[in-house]
Formats: sequence, structure tokens, C-alpha cells
Amino acid sequence: MFKKLTILFCLVLSFFLGSFAQQQDRIRVTLLTCSPGQEVYSLYGHTAIRLQVPKDSVDEVFNYGVFDMSKPNFVWHFVLGQTDYMVQPIPWEYFIIDYDKRGSSITEQELNLTQGEASRLLSNLIENCRPENREYRYSFLYGNCTTKVRDMVEEVIMGRIQYPNALPHETAREILHHYTVHHPWAQEGNDLLLGSEMDTIMSERAAMFIPENLMQAFDGAFIRDGKGDMRPLVKSKAVILEAKPQVVEKEFPLSPIQTILVFAALCLLIMLLEIWTKRLFWLWDVVILLLQGTAGTLLAFMFFFSKHPAVDSNWQIWILNPVFFIGIPLVIKAAIRHKQTLWYAFYFVVLALFLLFSPWIPQVFAKITVPLALCLLTRPISYMFCHRKKRHGRK
Repeated sequence: MFKKLTILFCLVLSFFLGSFAQQQDRIRVTLLTCSPGQEVYSLYGHTAIRLQVPKDSVDEVFNYGVFDMSKPNFVWHFVLGQTDYMVQPIPWEYFIIDYDKRGSSITEQELNLTQGEASRLLSNLIENCRPENREYRYSFLYGNCTTKVRDMVEEVIMGRIQYPNALPHETAREILHHYTVHHPWAQEGNDLLLGSEMDTIMSERAAMFIPENLMQAFDGAFIRDGKGDMRPLVKSKAVILEAKPQVVEKEFPLSPIQTILVFAALCLLIMLLEIWTKRLFWLWDVVILLLQGTAGTLLAFMFFFSKHPAVDSNWQIWILNPVFFIGIPLVIKAAIRHKQTLWYAFYFVVLALFLLFSPWIPQVFAKITVPLALCLLTRPISYMFCHRKKRHGRK
């Protein structure tokens, strides 16, 4: 009896030791989704891929969101949309410490890959990390740290991934608004720079450029192999780092709406003073045209030269463009010589046409755009009243 129990114990022990050895040899692949932070670059969250090989004491996070600001002309290339990001392996303990300091949570989804698929993924990631392969041309909507991870997983699957129809059908602008709701100036900046391309409904696949959307898509996805058999893409899911309370710091004392209201009050006050005194404050026109032309130069540069997506479909260039610099010498010359100028008539027509057609322009404007056009319209109106009173005064 004792001999039989000894044999049984040895068999059970050998089974568990064999299973443990297999576990040690096994490559574990997980998708990491980090919740949004408070810095501008972290407002939308982050995605990375973690690979663990216990046998070799490997626990690395492959991060496609790394960039080198020390590269020559980095800011210039970023504005042009020619920024190269890179993939970099980071030890897990450093990665989790970094996000713990930021106060972000980390959700981990273990992917249900075969060992062959996991091995190919590890091999591809190592190949991607070579100096000659590690860089890729970054595109916020179409080729970022999240879409690169998705593409790497899809590349090694034996079969194809079927994603659920689970994501809300929203435009890219609506998706971004979810993440900038507590950062009004970041949202306003996005809406000023990004054009009508942002206002078409995104496909399920395109919407995966946001980390939390990719996590949700992976949750309900299945892998269909060549035989038609299906298995869930995600084996398990857990929050491995809890979020900490984060202080939302104000980007500016006033919100965009409050700022435009102050500007509107100033424009109306100056217009009333001009009408009352029958005198045009032409220096105010110079300041406005200088600011308008400067903002317009940025929009026009992005419109014509930048490779960033959606900046070349921006209808707000109608009222913010470098053409308004032309008005500065015309206004100054007319004021010095006490002559009239056709500039204000041109200015009125441009602004009035924009306001007239704005309801039919297929773009969601920044919150300040239409109010700004109305504020600017006070300048030609004030000019018209002042010169009409002067003509009547002469008579």
C-alpha cells in the first residue's frame, strides 16, 4: 500500500513539476492600457505591450510612444508632421513606477495567443527594436503608439481577428472632446487647428487610435483560424495599478468662452466710444489685424505645408489667414492722410460671408470662432458710422 502511494505521489509530483516547467517556458503576452494623465501629451492615455518569459527572467514592456526631442530641428519637424517616434523596450518595474508617479491606472489584458503566435510576436518586436528599424512616422490619428500595437498583434495571428461592433459611432472630434473636457484650452486649440476631416464618423477600426477604445475592442474580439474555429482574443483582464486622484491645473485663468466675452465687451465699448466721439481708434484696428494675421499665418502654414491629418481641411482659415496683414498699412495710411479706404468694405464682406455660410460649412468650429467673427465685424461697422457722421458734419 505504501509503495503504491509513493508511486502515485511521484506521478503527481512529476505532473506538477512538468506543468511548472511548461509555465516557465511559456511566453505571456498582455496589452497594457494606461488611463489619461493631466499633461497635454498624456490626455488620451497610452497603450503598450508586455512580454514575460519566466524561464529567461524577461519582463519587458514594448513602448511605441517614445520620441527624441534632442534630434535636430525636432519642433520644426513636429509642426510639419514629420515626427519620427520609436519603439523601445522598458523593464516592467520602471514602466509601472513611471505611471504610478503620474497617478494613472494600468489595465492588463492577457492575450489568448498560441505559443507560436507569442514567439513570432516576441521575435518581431525584437526586430523592430533594432536601431535601423525602431523609428516610424508618427500620425496622431492613423499611426500612433496604440495602432502600432494593434497592428503588431494582428500580424502574428494565425487567422484573423473579428472585432465586435461595440464602439460608439462618433467623429474623431467627438472622441477627442471626451478627453479634453477638463482642459478647455487644449480642446480649443485642437478645434482651431483641425478641420472638417475630424467631423466624419469614424469606422470601428479607425476609432482604435484611442487606447481605451482599443482595450474595449480587444475585450469582445475573437480569433478565427483557418479552420473556422474561434477563440476569444483576451484570456483575462485585471487592473494592476489603481488610479490616484489627479489635480486638474487651470491652463489659463479664463476659459475660451470667458475670454471671448471679455474681448466682445471691449470691442463693443470701443465701437460705442468711436461712434460717440466720431473718431476711429485706428491703433485698435492695427492690433486686431496683427493678431488675426499672426494666428492666420500658423493656420495657413499648417494648411498648406503640414502633413498632420485634418489640418488641410480647416475652413477657419477663411477668417484667420495672413491676408489680413495687408490691412495694417492701408489702415495706417488712411488714418495719417485722413482719407477713406476700401479695406473696411473688403473686411466687412469677408466676415459677413463667413457668418452667412457658417451654418452650412461641414465643420465643427472652435467655440470662439463665430463669436470672434462677430467681434471683428464691429470694426467695419464702426468705420462706417464714423465716416457717415463726418460727411453729415461737413454738410
